[in-house]
Amino acid sequence: MKRKLLLCVLALIPAALLAQVAPDRPPRADRGEPAFKNQVFAGFGYTSLNQVNQSRYGLIGANVEYSRNFGRFFALTADGAYFPGSYACCNPGDPRVWMLLAGPELHASIYGKVNLYFRGLIGGEHTGGENMTPDVSFAGGPGGGLEYEMSPRWVLRMGGDYILSSFSQTNNSPQLGYSPHRRGNARATIGVAYRF
Repeated sequence: MKRKLLLCVLALIPAALLAQVAPDRPPRADRGEPAFKNQVFAGFGYTSLNQVNQSRYGLIGANVEYSRNFGRFFALTADGAYFPGSYACCNPGDPRVWMLLAGPELHASIYGKVNLYFRGLIGGEHTGGENMTPDVSFAGGPGGGLEYEMSPRWVLRMGGDYILSSFSQTNNSPQLGYSPHRRGNARATIGVAYRF
């Protein structure tokens, strides 16, 4: 009888240990992960126009982005921008530029509500109004910027990119052999982002 009682007590100890309820996980914000997985940005943009010969003024327009966060430090971003006109008169021709780019984005906290981001984007760039052939080029480049968290959902964001592209010389002169030439355009944006 003592043996059976001892065996029952020894069997109850592992059962009691396995039956413990796991403690609740801390809320996401306490674990250092973002509370929101998605972010949409809309803002004002500027780009230089180095692919158009004799261009004196950059173009202004709009920039929109969608980012999907994967943890605290990494996101994938899709970026679209349209620049319909220059901020001053007298650019040759009627240049217009749009860009569709995507790539990874890394985040780092600086201090309090201020964060840094770095990214690399690739995609395509179109230059219209200049009779370029082709008028769409493979494009991409590095970028980065600052974010200021105005509230948990709203963020003020400003940044810049250096977008490389390759367009043929103006009018594709046969003397130039239809040779494409790489161009680098600085791009700047400022606007607000919404997290959800």
